[in-house]
Amino acid sequence: MRFKGWRCGPRIMSGDQLVRTALYDAHVERGGNIVDFHGFELPIWYTSMMEEHLNTRENAGLFDVSHMGFFRFTGEGVREWLDGVGTQKASLIPPGRCAYTHFLDDTGLIIDDMIFCIVDENEILGVPNASMIDHMWTHFHANITEGIVIENLSEETSILALQGPKSPQILESILGIENVVRHFHGQAILDNNLGITGWIQGTGYTGERGFEIFVPNSQVKTLWDALLDDGGHGICPVGLGARDTLRMEKGFLLSGQDFCHPDLGDDSNLHRDTAETFVPFGLNIEHDFIGKSRVEATKAKQLDGSGIKWLGLKATGKGPFPRMGHIVLKDGVEVGIITSGGPSPSLGKVGIGLAYMEDVEVGDEVEIAVNPRRNLPAVVVRPPFI
Repeated sequence: MRFKGWRCGPRIMSGDQLVRTALYDAHVERGGNIVDFHGFELPIWYTSMMEEHLNTRENAGLFDVSHMGFFRFTGEGVREWLDGVGTQKASLIPPGRCAYTHFLDDTGLIIDDMIFCIVDENEILGVPNASMIDHMWTHFHANITEGIVIENLSEETSILALQGPKSPQILESILGIENVVRHFHGQAILDNNLGITGWIQGTGYTGERGFEIFVPNSQVKTLWDALLDDGGHGICPVGLGARDTLRMEKGFLLSGQDFCHPDLGDDSNLHRDTAETFVPFGLNIEHDFIGKSRVEATKAKQLDGSGIKWLGLKATGKGPFPRMGHIVLKDGVEVGIITSGGPSPSLGKVGIGLAYMEDVEVGDEVEIAVNPRRNLPAVVVRPPFI
């Protein structure tokens, strides 16, 4: 599938070499507090993280996620090729459907995760994480087979995430009902009054009903303004801060924080395989893929009642919030380390965390060593928190 107008306007490089998306000026105009995020100048918030978080849960929020990558994979047998390099069995996913997968090294450790969509039998679109675009480009080509072609559309593509319970009504009012795709479905953007072209899929990183919209850089400002100014239904722009709290409440992994390959970071607590993340999707163990042996070994341990699992922690007392690196204790013995943590806006700022833990079960009472003088009581839960 080829998209009209796709090569119009690259991302903008600032003088200090930070990357500005095509919406940089729009963020400044709307009061965005701009920060350096993995080399991109992006808004951390506009009004407040709390307000933007709750509005996305209750109404709708619009995110600029153009720092994420966008790859096209084509060729006869491309779904079977993706089977071999990913933990998800792409050949079972029908055209027009999206899915989630991990990519592992030969030893079974996670390199990155990715949402992908099957366009047809010979084409797949995928979204690698922002800081992993070059790494995944190298990894894919190191494992490529004859006839498979990979294109990096990242620099010429802008990505908007429209998220929240009112997002279908907003999208319908701007792009028409024909473009309101179902959850985890995708399609080329159909004719609309704005002349917007590209790709749309019913995915996101908030756990809410929503859409990710991939358009040429030259069109994104038109779509951004239309959704915010004419969409109604209480929509607001949302920064990266609320994006993180929203995903944390739903127990979604964050690349580089909840897992990290040894080549990219030396924190051994983040060197994990797919089974250890304990994510209830993205793994089909009934097919061969790179790194499968370690995943099978971990699953066997988990079935025996041992083995490490990435689970949630919900504070049951008052105190400092759980944060990355805090130790988790059960009966005074260390059982895990937190990878993500903080206040949950949807739960009235109750402290929550996500941690790789061993010898614990859902419902166990534990403590989090939030500082050298104090432990915070918490209970082990299976995400999502809400």
